[in-house]
Amino acid sequence: MLNVENISVFRGERLVLDGVGLQLDAGGALLLTGPNGAGKSTLLRVLAGLRKPEGGHVLWAGIDALADRTAHAARVAYLGHQDALKPGLTLRENLALPARAAGSDPKQAMEALDLLPLADLPARMLSAGQKRRAALARVMLARAPLWLLDEPSLGLDTSSIGLLEALFHAHRETGGIIIATTHVPLPLPDARTLDLPGVSGLETMEEMDMESWS
Repeated sequence: MLNVENISVFRGERLVLDGVGLQLDAGGALLLTGPNGAGKSTLLRVLAGLRKPEGGHVLWAGIDALADRTAHAARVAYLGHQDALKPGLTLRENLALPARAAGSDPKQAMEALDLLPLADLPARMLSAGQKRRAALARVMLARAPLWLLDEPSLGLDTSSIGLLEALFHAHRETGGIIIATTHVPLPLPDARTLDLPGVSGLETMEEMDMESWS
């Protein structure tokens, strides 16, 4: 369903992703690992249609996913490092807009992530872990088949990791795909792993130009 072919990305003059490829079918999961600066977050942004690669293709069901960014956005639920909550709004209000946009039930998402007791608190009063669970609720509300998650367990305690595991399982049971960056184990027991090497040893644009003339 998702095919990624020969993705290359420069950050300034430095090549951070060099010919990256992957393939996932419905229900599949992939962990992106590697050192800081390896391009894990960059790859997620490329797959989400938020960053144009210098080379390569992202295919969804055999079709160029990035040719129509609007259509691709409907397939993707993206979780970055920022939890994207408006601090002056309550948790319920923060989740109401994405719920309406996707025709989802915010109460169901809050129940799944044990957020109902916090529903009427302003987002600024939530702890880091509670904000992360709220951000994961937004992912659930999107009803998108492709979840792209940057460090989804950030700030979560042991009980919240259990909720995350149930969330992952339910999404994959319906044919959803999960790609997540991580530095720690995630509750995706049969996920494949793609280890990105980082910038060490990769070429600069100038070095590649010199090689092409040699």
